[in-house]
Amino acid sequence: MNPLSTLPSTAEQARHALLLLGAPAPARLLVDVHAALFDGDLDVPALAGLVRRRAAGFAPALTVELAPAWGVLTLASWPLEQRLVTPARQRADALVMVLRVAEFVAAQRHAGRAADRLLRELAHGVPHGPEALDLADAARAALTDERLGTALATEEPVREAALRRAGGLDESQRLYGVPAVPHQRGHG
Repeated sequence: MNPLSTLPSTAEQARHALLLLGAPAPARLLVDVHAALFDGDLDVPALAGLVRRRAAGFAPALTVELAPAWGVLTLASWPLEQRLVTPARQRADALVMVLRVAEFVAAQRHAGRAADRLLRELAHGVPHGPEALDLADAARAALTDERLGTALATEEPVREAALRRAGGLDESQRLYGVPAVPHQRGHG
């Protein structure tokens, strides 16, 4: 914490937002959620710095190639299965994050205009969200959509294979990913 400030540090602010969301999240979403629901001055460059300098407690999400999904942050304490991102898993996680934020805001006595604006923005990512009377209910319904369930089931073997490959990596690689190896030209 900055001795001249009563605001939490960037890491503490990011941790608050990630704990509320409960899933790998894009830096912009963390900033928006924190600005609407907590005190602080979180910004995207500061979040990028957390991962770039490998700040304790944070790691990028990983793709099924076990490469960092830059711009998508996680808590390093989360299991790799939770930090591994695939398209359908990201869609499901996004709906869960909307649900969690909507329930958090509903539990607040005086959420305020910033929270209302955040919910309106998040509603655009939920089927029938903008016109829903209850955004949490709309997110719950979207999570039970058969197409999402099918997409998640289709991705599961790919996710399982990535998790098996990750078993052979060292701890740092499981946290921060394996750097991409450039394709070699003229050797084919």
